[in-house]
Amino acid sequence: MPRPRPGSAFLTLGLMLIARSAALFVVAALFEIGGAWLVWQGVREHKGWAWIGAGVIALGVYGFVATLQTDAHFGRILAAYGGVFVAGSLAWGMVADGYRPDRWDVIGALICLAGMAVIMYAPRGR
Repeated sequence: MPRPRPGSAFLTLGLMLIARSAALFVVAALFEIGGAWLVWQGVREHKGWAWIGAGVIALGVYGFVATLQTDAHFGRILAAYGGVFVAGSLAWGMVADGYRPDRWDVIGALICLAGMAVIMYAPRGR
């Protein structure tokens, strides 16, 4: 059996924290984008107050999920989440509304996700 390399446990822990953080961003996106979509449907598509109310609740859950990130800096979390929101909004539009992003939408979303990764996961001298 090979011996673990020095620092491999630290690397594994770091990857697990990144995976947890990324998963929280995805869950937050589902609640925020879904909540906004429900409000949109309730108002713009005249589906009524139940849709609007469900959307408001989902938006509140999004706010709570954002607090579960391990980083303590609100501005950093929200700024990084912006990249996830951009990509997630395009994906939501594809699934829920049949929207087909063009290559510029995809390139822009990838740039936003790269920015999110830099903001959240770049090594910091602490």
